[in-house]
Order: sequence, then C-alpha cells, then structure tokens
Amino acid sequence: MKAENARCRSCNQQGIEIFLDLGLKPPSDRIMTKEMMNQPEPFYPLEVAFCPHCTLVQILETIPPEDLFTDGYEYYSSFLPTLLKHSRENVLDLIKSRKLNAESFIIELASNDGYLLKNYVKMGIPVLGIDPAPGQAKAGEKAGVPTLNTFFTKDLADKLCDEGKQADVVHANNVLAHVADTNGFVEGIHILLKENGIAVIEVPYLKELIDHCEFDTIYHEHLCYFSVTALDYLFRRHSLFLNEVKKIPIHGGTLRLYVEPKEAVGESVIKMLADEADQKMDQVVYYKNFSEKVNHLKYKLYDLLRSLKTKGNTIAAYGAAAKGTMMINHVDIDTDLIDFVVDRNIHKHGKYMPGKHLPIFNTEKLLKEMPDFVLILAWNFAEEIMEQQKEYQKKGGRFIIPVPEPKIV
Repeated sequence: MKAENARCRSCNQQGIEIFLDLGLKPPSDRIMTKEMMNQPEPFYPLEVAFCPHCTLVQILETIPPEDLFTDGYEYYSSFLPTLLKHSRENVLDLIKSRKLNAESFIIELASNDGYLLKNYVKMGIPVLGIDPAPGQAKAGEKAGVPTLNTFFTKDLADKLCDEGKQADVVHANNVLAHVADTNGFVEGIHILLKENGIAVIEVPYLKELIDHCEFDTIYHEHLCYFSVTALDYLFRRHSLFLNEVKKIPIHGGTLRLYVEPKEAVGESVIKMLADEADQKMDQVVYYKNFSEKVNHLKYKLYDLLRSLKTKGNTIAAYGAAAKGTMMINHVDIDTDLIDFVVDRNIHKHGKYMPGKHLPIFNTEKLLKEMPDFVLILAWNFAEEIMEQQKEYQKKGGRFIIPVPEPKIV
C-alpha cells in the first residue's frame, strides 16, 4: 500500500510503500511513574514502509525527539556488561589501527553515560560526548567524559568545526536510526570529520530483523531500518563513503560501518551490496510476507503464555527495555499473564512498563518469588541473562526466549 503524500526520510521522494502496520503503540522507552499512571498515556501509529527509490525502510510517524530522549528517558548503557565489553574492544582496536594518541580527538554522538568514551579517557585521549538526555549526560561527566547536553545537529557540527573541534574518530552507535533529520545528521558527521578522519557507526541490520522476525525492535524511537544498500546511498549523498562493514552479533545482529570522506570501498562492502541485490533486499517483494511472520510469532507466544498460565504456572519477565515494551504491547501481554518485570537498571525500579503497566523490580525478585517461568524480553542478551541467573535455574526456574520462535529453555 502506498503511503499517501509521505516522503522518504533519506531521498525525499514520494511513493514509499507500507508493508507492516503494528497499530497504535506507546513510546517504548517512556517508563511510567506512579504519577504518570494517573494521566492519559500517548499512543501513536506505527507503520513501516519501504522506499523503492533508495531502498530505505522507515516508519511514517515522527514523535518530537524532545518528547523521547530528554527527561524520563531511562536507558543507561553502563548497566549492560556485554555492551561495555563490546565497546571497550572497539575502542582498543581503533586506538591500535588508527594510531590514536594524546594529539587525537574523539567525538561520540549519543554518548549516553560515557560507557564508550571513558575507554579513551583512560588512555589519555581527548574526547567529547554529545547527548540530549540530562541524566545520562550528567553520568558521563561524572565518569570523566566532557559532555554537551544537547541534540547533535548540522548547526552544532558547524559550531564545533569553527571552534577547531574536528575529530579523528566520530562514534555513533545505535543513534542514526533515531534522528528525525537523517540528512542533517549525516551532513553533520561530514563536517565534524578531519580530512583523514573516520566515522565508526553501528546500526541494527535490517536483514536480521526481517529474517529472524525481530519486530519488537521496531518502535517510534527507531525511525529508520538500514540495509547496506540504503546506507551507501545515504552516505554518498553527503560526500561520505562506506568503505568497510563488519557484521557483529550484538543486539540481535548489528552492522559496524567505517565511513570516510575519501572513497576506498573494500571487499566487505562490495560483497554485501551484491548479496542484498541477489536476495532482492532492494525491492519491496522481500518485505511483503513479514506481516504474516509477525502475526505467527505473536499468536504462538500468546498461546504459549496462556497455556502455561492456565496450568497454574507463575510467569515473570526480564528486561524493561524498548523491545520489551513492544513485545508485551503487540502480543497483548498484561498482568493476567505476567506478574512483574525485572531489570538491572536501578532507574526503572518502582516504575511501570508503558502501555501494559507491568511493575518493574530489581532482578533479586526472581529468587525471592521464584516464578516458574521467566520470559526474556531482552532476548538479545539472553545468554548473559541466563548466566547471571544461574541460581534461579538451579532452583528449577525456566526461561522463555520469544524470538525468532518462542521456545522454553
């Protein structure tokens, strides 16, 4: 179905085609306080579309970013050990391969609580973080990471450039999909980079999302869903070149992009562009049956939970993150099926999940209550979670992993 009058976020052309409608959903990271529970909760349409001109997959609705990423945004990267290890290894590799030192300058866009940049600080390399969320920016400063508490824009890039603050490396992890002004953001990266600088960008890979039915990674904070083909179009429009790409497993399948002002396209990019063309990822036909896959998973998970509950089992959930919000709301998982949610993020304890209002507690509640089953909403960290909760398993507790097919482990 054509999206009437809608223009592509990347190429600005009309004629984009809707292939999935997830209905009305709450902002996925809008964790609810008790006070908020007495107020009307916002819900917004969540339709996903494909652009036949530049191949970008995107949602149609844009919620003002200041409503999503400022006060009340409770995502703190440092509560995820796997992510901390992943980020540290990334930094150490770049220090070695790019010969970075005290004369270098590193900028991270959406630096959160300093989880990545603090690795540079420890090595005596100057950094600057940029993040709009006040709590996270303050935490970054506390970790020794100089942080601008603001949104990154082309205008800010111009200002930093005028101040002589161009970067040898610009990091942008899991943020490119979040920005409403996609082209302004990428142009800002071009402005920030030194002539021989490099942008190291991580984005969830669209192919993994489609192939493994990761529909719960689609939410209002994620405006775009990237293939290598769409990224290549986007960067070239701003005189930037995707020269290398690595597939990494974190977050259910991620691309790490190495983008530079000079063209030197490597075999990794050439191969992935060819593979995507062979699989027709550059055509809408590739996405046509995704809606059926989503419905299959939705009903299968609901039926599993309902069956377990009918047999007298108690069920909790692990992971009060954005994908958890999407899963419980789309599958219609409320307090009739799930008693509570646990999460390691202390900023979420005592609050409630958006939409379904499941209460959120510390992970210690699993051993105290010993529910028969725990649905791992944060399935992208399932191995880490199960290792962390070995005592729960020893006492007879079992886990449910929902994606790509619901299964009990």
